[in-house]
Amino acid sequence: MADSFELINDYLVEVFNEILIIEETALQNSSFQDVSIKEMHTVEAIGMYRKRTTSEVARKLSITVGTLTVAVNNLVKKGYVERIRSENDRRVVKLGLTKRGRLLYRLHDKFHKEMVKETVEGMNQEEIEILIKGLGNLHGFLDKTQNKLKEQG
Repeated sequence: MADSFELINDYLVEVFNEILIIEETALQNSSFQDVSIKEMHTVEAIGMYRKRTTSEVARKLSITVGTLTVAVNNLVKKGYVERIRSENDRRVVKLGLTKRGRLLYRLHDKFHKEMVKETVEGMNQEEIEILIKGLGNLHGFLDKTQNKLKEQG
């Protein structure tokens, strides 16, 4: 059992690091060299089809609205994100992706879809459900740990 735990830990650490390296390299080798990984994940959190408030996006990224505002300002300058004022209430500002932002979103989404497809390759439905359960457990652990850290800080 200890060997299995060590193997799982090794895979998790390597997978996490490899995803970051691949995403960074893909950005560097694309027409989106001006975007950082954090900015790309901000674009992902804004999403393709819904306009979101800064509060919604900040919550999704687990960052403060102030931190998000800095990132959004940069993404607006670079032409990936636009601020859209509500017709009904001019105080309400929503975030949306520009054409260039949607292109970046699609590129990133394609990588994630390919990654998931390769991950479940050769698995039957029961094995996929077991993987989903394990990833759900991992997500729950990370969520609890993040909440504890927020409470401490």
